[in-house]
Amino acid sequence: MESTPKKAPRSKFPALLVVALALVALVFVIWRVDSAPSTNDAYASADTIDVVPEVSGRIVELAVTDNQAVKQGDLLFRIDPRPYEANLAKAEASLAALDKQIMLTQRSVDAQQFGADSVNATVEKARAAAKQATDTLRRTEPLLKEGFVSAEDVDRARTAQRAAEADLNAVLLQAQSAASAVSGVDALVAQRAAVEADIALTKLHLEMATVRAPFDGRVISLKTSVGQFASAMRPIFTLIDTRHWYVIANFRETDLKNIRSGTPATIRLMSDSGKTFEGKVDSIGYGV
Repeated sequence: MESTPKKAPRSKFPALLVVALALVALVFVIWRVDSAPSTNDAYASADTIDVVPEVSGRIVELAVTDNQAVKQGDLLFRIDPRPYEANLAKAEASLAALDKQIMLTQRSVDAQQFGADSVNATVEKARAAAKQATDTLRRTEPLLKEGFVSAEDVDRARTAQRAAEADLNAVLLQAQSAASAVSGVDALVAQRAAVEADIALTKLHLEMATVRAPFDGRVISLKTSVGQFASAMRPIFTLIDTRHWYVIANFRETDLKNIRSGTPATIRLMSDSGKTFEGKVDSIGYGV
């Protein structure tokens, strides 16, 4: 009777190796997920500003379209500058007129100040003469009753006293006129400073009539056109700051233990998953 040879038992090593490799891979995946968590619950964002004119007026030039990219300094739109140009011309004309008026008034002041010393001396002389005439009249009037002076003497003393008072008043008015002229120049100089401030403000308004991009960005929500009246501090459109982008990602609380500010991050966009962007964690929001 022939005997059938027994088959050699299969080795279990390959199967164990596969299981071991699978376990290693599983452990690696778990470690990787635990140490470098990922999420699809995220979105990219950027800072935006409302582009608002600082002066009011009709839009005469609109240099951008919706969704257009712009560079810092590019013209966005221009408001009709003519009202501000007219205000500037008016203010500059007022300044020129004031300068001429100040010059003429200053000449008068200089002329009056030139004789200021003599005017002051005349005032003192007239004041002394008026005092002397008054004293003479006071001494003379009582002597009339005693018969030591005549009525004509008293009349002459009274007339001299009145004339001296009139002379004193005249020179005092002359001195006051010189002081008023100086005050007039001071008032004109103050008025000139106010006009200069108006000119500076009008120039600023004229400059603000031209609006340019404050940074590289992209125009969105543009809903206006040439001819539209723009009100100061009312938004015209929105400008996205394309210089800096950030991603807001939502993770499970258990994933946060290995995430902190400064942790490197890799970002993939769903619109172009083959391209990656490198960044770092800026901050963690713990609000729920």
